[in-house]
Amino acid sequence: MSRPHRPADPAVVIGGGVVGLSAACHLAEAGVRTVLLERDELGSGASRATADVVRTYFPGNPVASAMAVRSLAAYRAFADRAGTAVPLRRVGYLVLFGEAEQAAACEADLPAQRAAGVEVELIGADEARRRNPLLGDVPLVAAAWSPDAYVTDTAAIVGGFAEAARRAGAELRTGCPVKAVDIEAGRLDTGDGPLAAHAVVCAAGAWSAPLARSAGVELPLGDPVEQELLACGRPPSGVPVPDVPMTLHAASGLLVRKRGDGLLVGMGCPGADRDGWRARVRERLAEVYPALAGAEVRTAFTGVRDASPDRTEFIGRLPGPIPFLYAAGFSGHGLCTAPAAGELVRDLYSGRTPDIDAARLAAVPERT
Repeated sequence: MSRPHRPADPAVVIGGGVVGLSAACHLAEAGVRTVLLERDELGSGASRATADVVRTYFPGNPVASAMAVRSLAAYRAFADRAGTAVPLRRVGYLVLFGEAEQAAACEADLPAQRAAGVEVELIGADEARRRNPLLGDVPLVAAAWSPDAYVTDTAAIVGGFAEAARRAGAELRTGCPVKAVDIEAGRLDTGDGPLAAHAVVCAAGAWSAPLARSAGVELPLGDPVEQELLACGRPPSGVPVPDVPMTLHAASGLLVRKRGDGLLVGMGCPGADRDGWRARVRERLAEVYPALAGAEVRTAFTGVRDASPDRTEFIGRLPGPIPFLYAAGFSGHGLCTAPAAGELVRDLYSGRTPDIDAARLAAVPERT
């Protein structure tokens, strides 16, 4: 049975990762009484397994790129919100194309990327090898180069958003899982008992789909996946890895960035055969970067994340007895777009026309 709207009840944000914290922070700063519920500790889900990189270029996805451009501006001004700046060490982002078709697709995408505010260009193979001298003799016809990629500190961003949210009046509860959402009654079933809400924001990462389903909302998310990043140590030669940009080998999905004397390495998700996946990563790493053949490779971070069909986040609002908002499907790049996602959640909550084209991000789910 539905009940009337009660402004004294809080807006409840489910999820204490960087996206949920951004949403809670933006709502609280707008004067909304806000409670955030996190099942574990803040930043313990997908936010725990990031490459600590924010970038603006998302190949073939100008919507995410526009969100990332807006978010980078927010990170540059983060001290104004959180009281402390976050580190931003510029490294750039290099995407390697081994086939002419990949380079052509990149070139066709450039106008939309630049319209989104991204600085990116298509460069030749020689220039790509100059930017990343570790590259071996792999097929390479061209590369995309975007200078706006920065090594940062995810924990500092999580902590900064949490501090800013608290200062704005938000209540952050950890160790408080949400079991179900009853939109009709305006109530959440939590580990601390029932909690009334006048609005709900689902930003629970890998747990978003089942929580939304309990509220009668079907978000088109795939099954949660476990992300793993590997640490590759110093090359067997003993020579430290040079300063190289964050580099994506488009054909294999191998992604690396400089970390200490070695590299931080990712290549999709392990799946059930984790040992087989690690063996494939080592093989591809040695092929693309021969100097690293035989280097020690071990687990650096793991975390569970959600995934949308096209890796574009879903952000929207559904009308009902109480508003139900969602920010999910970030597919591992929530750190890059979290500030803009929080702004969009705030605007959708308040009924303001967002600066971002919200219609392009709505999941358009149906109630079950």
